[in-house]
Amino acid sequence: MGFEERKGAAGSSTHSLPRENTPLLSVNGQPHHIGLSSQPKSFANFFIAIVGAGVLGLPYTFMRTGWLTSLTTVFFVALLTYHCMMLLIHTRKKLEDSPACAFPKIASFGDLGFAVCGCVGRFAVDSMVVLSQAGFCVGYLIFIGNTLASLFSSSSFKLMSSTPKIWGVPAKSVYIWSCFPFQLGLNSIPSLTLLAPLSIFADIVDLGAMGVVIFDDFIIFSKQMPVVEAFGTLSTFFYGLGVAVYSFEGIGMALPLESEMKDKSKFGKILGLTMVFIAAMYGGFGAFGYFAFGDKTKDIITENMGKGLLSTFVQLGLCINLFFTFPLMMNPVYEVFERRFRDGNYCLWIRWMLVLAVSLVALLVPNFADFLSLVGSSTCCVLGFVLPSLFHYLTFKDEMGWRQASTDLGIIVLGVFLGVSGTWYSLLEIFSVKV
Repeated sequence: MGFEERKGAAGSSTHSLPRENTPLLSVNGQPHHIGLSSQPKSFANFFIAIVGAGVLGLPYTFMRTGWLTSLTTVFFVALLTYHCMMLLIHTRKKLEDSPACAFPKIASFGDLGFAVCGCVGRFAVDSMVVLSQAGFCVGYLIFIGNTLASLFSSSSFKLMSSTPKIWGVPAKSVYIWSCFPFQLGLNSIPSLTLLAPLSIFADIVDLGAMGVVIFDDFIIFSKQMPVVEAFGTLSTFFYGLGVAVYSFEGIGMALPLESEMKDKSKFGKILGLTMVFIAAMYGGFGAFGYFAFGDKTKDIITENMGKGLLSTFVQLGLCINLFFTFPLMMNPVYEVFERRFRDGNYCLWIRWMLVLAVSLVALLVPNFADFLSLVGSSTCCVLGFVLPSLFHYLTFKDEMGWRQASTDLGIIVLGVFLGVSGTWYSLLEIFSVKV
């Protein structure tokens, strides 16, 4: 398994498939290698790659963790994510410029893992990509199921009784299973190029929804000003850390996004500005949501909104866009499975089995924010912090000073510690809800 395999797969009938190294914003509708992105387009690509549904669980996390602790955690995770993304860029440049490197073109995170650690490195990256991307999609289904159950059990709709069950079945389960056949169809499409704009549209809707929610939160806060806490406990700190790490998804897109920039020397600057902007947006969104509702903040902040027409449209819009983003987020998972089990060839039954597995997990997890914390702690810490630092250390260990080595090793230890601790506390939260 190596770069020759990837070339062979690329030449197969699945050439049009968006792969692990495919940016969402192409140039004039062409693949990323035909044209290069300007700085504004690169900023948009970074934003699309990083911002996801995790933002909707931030107000609840601020309530659980304390607003000051959460703000600090969000900016700390943003800084650490930026640093690790830059480590990937430096590692690739070192490997590609080295005369001893057998791989002149490293296109993705998985390629980098193979170049540094061989099959073990690629397997580590592939495993974390599968778990994290599938975890994102589980979160999408939980959000859709819980939101629709909340909306259509509302007395304002009068479509069904206020009970959370439909014909004796939990409403959340009914809505998730209702999505299942349509997701089978969407995820069966060999080429998802036409669906990429829907992900961009989803982020636009997210921004609009965040604006509406923040405005609504500000009005409510100015009227009632509930009591809020600045700090939480140790367990809630790890819980909040997991949600924050989940919210800064997109580490796997760092290498392809840098590759498609016209002026690669500006990559660090544009990425840094994007991370600052997103961190400030996350901090404001989480804080305003908590300040408005206090200890009544729900795990999905849109459930705290009123039952008016605007609120309904915002929640339905988010559900629709997450529904169509699902196949795009699952595509790296398909790429890994089809490369490993079908030599890179399209396989319908693998895709359908994966959609079924994701749907079953979504049915078992009751709380949206709890699951965000679990995925962020268990997989995103490894993918976002441990592996980039490990690959950087292994590549530069013969020439770096003790300070650089200590930094890389320190991030590895920190990532492992936060991952294990956060996973443990997240599982406690999930199972405590069921008991």
